[in-house]
Amino acid sequence: MAFPDLDSEAFARLLEEAPVAVAIFEGPGGLVWANGQYILEAGGDDALLGRDGPVGDSGVRLPDASFRRAIQAALRGEPPVMVRAVRTGRRDRPGGGLVDAQVRALPTGPGGPPRAVVILHDVTEDVRERERARLFYASFLSSTNAIEVTDRAGVLVDVNPAFERIYGYSRSECIGQKPSLVQSTKTPHELYVRMWEDLGNPLKGSWSGEILNRDREGRERPVFLTITAVRDESGAATHYVGVAVDLTEQRSWERRVAHTDKLASIGQLAAGVAHEINTPLANIMLIAEGLRRRSPDPPTLGRVDAIAEQARIAAEIVRGLLDFARRSEPRVRDLDLVAVARDTVAFLRGKQPADVNVEERYPAEPVPIAGDRSQLVQVLTNILNNAYEALGRTGRIVVEVRRVHERAEVEVIDSGPGIPEEALPHIFEPFFTTKMEGKGTGLGLAICHGIVEAHRGTIRVRNVPGAGASFTVSLPIETSAVGSKRRPEGDAAPGPEAEAEEE
Repeated sequence: MAFPDLDSEAFARLLEEAPVAVAIFEGPGGLVWANGQYILEAGGDDALLGRDGPVGDSGVRLPDASFRRAIQAALRGEPPVMVRAVRTGRRDRPGGGLVDAQVRALPTGPGGPPRAVVILHDVTEDVRERERARLFYASFLSSTNAIEVTDRAGVLVDVNPAFERIYGYSRSECIGQKPSLVQSTKTPHELYVRMWEDLGNPLKGSWSGEILNRDREGRERPVFLTITAVRDESGAATHYVGVAVDLTEQRSWERRVAHTDKLASIGQLAAGVAHEINTPLANIMLIAEGLRRRSPDPPTLGRVDAIAEQARIAAEIVRGLLDFARRSEPRVRDLDLVAVARDTVAFLRGKQPADVNVEERYPAEPVPIAGDRSQLVQVLTNILNNAYEALGRTGRIVVEVRRVHERAEVEVIDSGPGIPEEALPHIFEPFFTTKMEGKGTGLGLAICHGIVEAHRGTIRVRNVPGAGASFTVSLPIETSAVGSKRRPEGDAAPGPEAEAEEE
């Protein structure tokens, strides 16, 4: 291969053997010289040499338009240009390679044709590394799990959007802080000691386990955390990457399943116990009534009344147990939740203290649901009665029905003292009550919980700052017409008494 117009054969041989791809183009665009590395990058052979034709066409084998324009500009004597990541036709690489092409005009003698020199730098691996880095960072940003990156001292250098969403802290607030920013005091200190022992062990370098963290609002966040040490070439840890899977929703479902299982077990037990207790209770009531008729002694009558009152309370508990145990599947009809709520409030009005103001908030349009009217009235009656009792003789109750996306909600808020925070997680458990001894069985809300779940709904309780307690029942929207007599397939028509009760 001839090297044009160069007076140093040694220099020509040097370029020929150089690991850098070099080529010379001569106007109007022919490739007049190329070393072996350029031919390799171009995916061609010696037939490329001296080929005339449009610059960048088959004679060049580098189809990038910007590369062709750069050669044309250099042949016109314009300043040097660097064209990044030009794809080449290398045959020894699937899909070719990538090069940065440096193109500049080559000085020539007087009257000589314009020339351009092209130097290709193989950047295939560099570009792939950058693509991999972009992919990994995009994965970091889009992960639904909270990811944190710290330096070797445990100082946060980055967190992803899921971390911000789960814990409530912005990225700027986290960087420069330590992960103790979200640490819960309920996680034992010994756990962190073991964690750092594992991370500091070069044979292990990772730790996994379930811990309890805390978000910005102070809410506990159970997570399954995996921390891995990132090491340099010498094996020294430079950073730590932590991935936290939020278990809050899972734990909530586990509690609900456990609660449902508990209710089922208690229901079976309750049915048997209630039947066994009913007979002696009835006998106690009969004996007390007989004593009352036979004894004129006021102290004796007082004790008889006390016995009868305690028997009445026990009988009320038994009735609650039976209601709890006999809870049947709802007889489903198409209903308007607005009408159910309005009728329940109207039914209780006048039976409660007159100085309690009930504010009703209903939408103009019906809120269609499918459910058992009598059971849903029972739920709202229980919630409203609890609200009345929490207020005493005066106060305010808000009853609001609304449509939230594909859910129908009815919320009851009272202006009472609220519910103790420690009692909130247990409020729907059987036999749990915040009322004074003898004032409640602890079964009402447990029964409500079961009814709402049987309607594929949820019931939530919370304290409203400055207001009191809030109970929200959420049910699926029913798209069929309100007021139809639709029943579940295979359900027998209700008898007259059931029909009257539902209407």
